[in-house]
Amino acid sequence: MASIQRASSNDLMELVAESGSAPMQVAAILVLARPLGLASVRAVMSERIQAVPRLRQRLMRTPIGCGRPVWIDDPGFRIEDHVQARACIAPGDETALLNAAAEAVLARLPLDRPPWSVTLVRGLAGGGSALVLVMHHVLADGIGGLATLAQLVDGTTAPVSVPFPQAPPSRSELFADAVAHRLRMVRSLPRAVLLMRAAAAELHVREVRLAPRCSLNVPTGPRRRLAVARADLAGLARTAHAHNATVNDVLLTAVVGALAATLQGRGETVDSLVVSVPVAGRRRNTPMQLGNHVGVMPVAVPVLSDPLERLSAVAALTRTHRRRGGSGASAALLAPMFRSLGRLGMFQWFVDHQRLVTTFVTNLHGPLTRLSFLGVPIIDILPVAIVTGNVTVSFAALSYAGTVNVAVIADPDHCRDWPRVAEALAAQLDQLARATTRPESPQASPNGMA
Repeated sequence: MASIQRASSNDLMELVAESGSAPMQVAAILVLARPLGLASVRAVMSERIQAVPRLRQRLMRTPIGCGRPVWIDDPGFRIEDHVQARACIAPGDETALLNAAAEAVLARLPLDRPPWSVTLVRGLAGGGSALVLVMHHVLADGIGGLATLAQLVDGTTAPVSVPFPQAPPSRSELFADAVAHRLRMVRSLPRAVLLMRAAAAELHVREVRLAPRCSLNVPTGPRRRLAVARADLAGLARTAHAHNATVNDVLLTAVVGALAATLQGRGETVDSLVVSVPVAGRRRNTPMQLGNHVGVMPVAVPVLSDPLERLSAVAALTRTHRRRGGSGASAALLAPMFRSLGRLGMFQWFVDHQRLVTTFVTNLHGPLTRLSFLGVPIIDILPVAIVTGNVTVSFAALSYAGTVNVAVIADPDHCRDWPRVAEALAAQLDQLARATTRPESPQASPNGMA
């Protein structure tokens, strides 16, 4: 019998969040230099997904007493159900592509089959095309998504053929596995206590600073719009290095500057903004072990007019947080809390009224060199991460071939000036990338936290 693969507590937290107005789905937009045919894309995807077993599996609920849901092979899997094509609306520019991608990532993926899709977008300006890879968050976190993407592009080794589909575990096997898991949990209680302490430290529960009341936090609806701000990775790294910071610190500095400018344009002023930053708990980046292995670190960033002073403050804060907190440990507290709220029917009310964070910023270290798909160069890779609740605008960054692409994801009904947010962010990033370095420059990480 193959090993039983269960949804983790973190995975189930993502399912609880599914009750919101927007689905908990993430995406990567691969911009291609030339057009592709749907049949060719389906054929190569059908072959390459064999290296990522989870892409042909679905979640199955278990009988009472048999533990958490398990991942099983989907005997009805058909590549045609997951890979579709659509035409891009004229003029086929980046705005039109981003609108098409937003529609794809907001289309709820059915959970009675493997929760992912690929949309081939045709008719881009200049004769190009794009692939929009969408995955439900229960399938993988951002790092797991990158590991999956690495198996789908050109240059990967041929996947090892395994029998498919394999029979799901029997009720007796599920029960025995659940009992063994509960016994392991009892034996690991001392370690669980230490984990809870690390989780509390990562969340800074003793010194929680509420996000200021402002128009950035109001209950959101089902629509999202995307814009992209770009920056030179080498320039951001030089600035980070010169100020004992990371590229992630520079990104937080730019985001807070852009949001402060946005609020000022609305006639609002705040002293600080609280940014939620994911902290990776994954030891290895492998497509064989997906799921969610990430915690969060709230950073209360002071709104300082000088971007370099703001960067120094951010760097000092994140260094202190990393020394105190565990690597992704906070999920040990958040997952059971969110699941309890879900069982009580209060999760949506909580996220619609929370004052713990102003926004979310995700930063992933992507490929250093250009990739290709079916021999066609991948010009750009853009990340998308949907959040729900009362966060009207959030940010997802991914470095690719020397450029940092930052997607601005906004609810256009409650953040009507979202294009100006992207313009302000681009200006902040450009200013920081060109910032004059200071003489004192201890060693710094080139990209910081994932």
